[in-house]
Amino acid sequence: MATLLEIRRRIKSVRNIGQVTRAMQAVAASRMQRAQAQVKATRAYAEKAWEVLTHLAAQREAGEELHPLLQVRPLHTVVLVLLTGDRGLCGAFNHNIIGEAVDFIEESPWPVKLITVGRKGREYMLRRGEEIVAEFTGIPDQPRLVDVTPIARVAIDGFLEGRFDQVYLAYSDFINVLVQRPTVKRLLPIMPTEIETQAMAEYVEGVRPLPATEYIYEPDPRSILDQVLPRFTELQIYQAVLESIASEHSARMVAMRNASDNASALVGELTLDFNKARQRAITLEIMDIAGGAEALAKARAQAVAR
Repeated sequence: MATLLEIRRRIKSVRNIGQVTRAMQAVAASRMQRAQAQVKATRAYAEKAWEVLTHLAAQREAGEELHPLLQVRPLHTVVLVLLTGDRGLCGAFNHNIIGEAVDFIEESPWPVKLITVGRKGREYMLRRGEEIVAEFTGIPDQPRLVDVTPIARVAIDGFLEGRFDQVYLAYSDFINVLVQRPTVKRLLPIMPTEIETQAMAEYVEGVRPLPATEYIYEPDPRSILDQVLPRFTELQIYQAVLESIASEHSARMVAMRNASDNASALVGELTLDFNKARQRAITLEIMDIAGGAEALAKARAQAVAR
């Protein structure tokens, strides 16, 4: 049985932890709102970019080869861009996306290499002994496109040089504050006719191809594709990073809220235990006093009788 002093110390400790988790919940909620606004703002741009891309890809002349980023070739090596957080205390956020990535690696009939974004994914994959070709950490909470450009360059250059035959993105898709869906989608090659397997598919699935004669491109569609396709690949990674950040902050906010609620419940239980222990101690003291008084009265009565 814990003493009153021990229970009092535990109550103080749990209350301090509750104050920390409430503060972390407030910070995560603020960051989540900014990240959510940024995610929603870029989805419309992604939809329009896909619309223009599909129109450009359809302008290929007879006998003209596909752009290198559109070419499907025999598979020998696959690379997976894994997006996780740099920190923990966000519930099952990192665990879920890492689990999805591990399933992808184990089910793939081809060797899978990794580009890790975030410390948690890197540390786990290093412990598994997976081959990591590049790693990135310290992505800001409100990233700009330039912050993800190095990630895109590694993926694009490896694909163009033939070191990777396919590139996939593993990230947490932000649905709402309570739901974040781990997702693995194809990044390269870009296949305008297979939207359902492409990264950001859920945001462009309603796009309808533009009429073939709606635009006249200068200098020519191929030259524009040379600029648009790498930028669109960067955009897909950028969108995935924003989705992952919004998911992480949402998961952290919910986890800290649950921790705060658990701390409050534990304080209530410890307070009840403290009151019971104090009542028990008071009862024992009263019994000791009553027993001593009774023994003293008997001793006096015996002395008078003599």
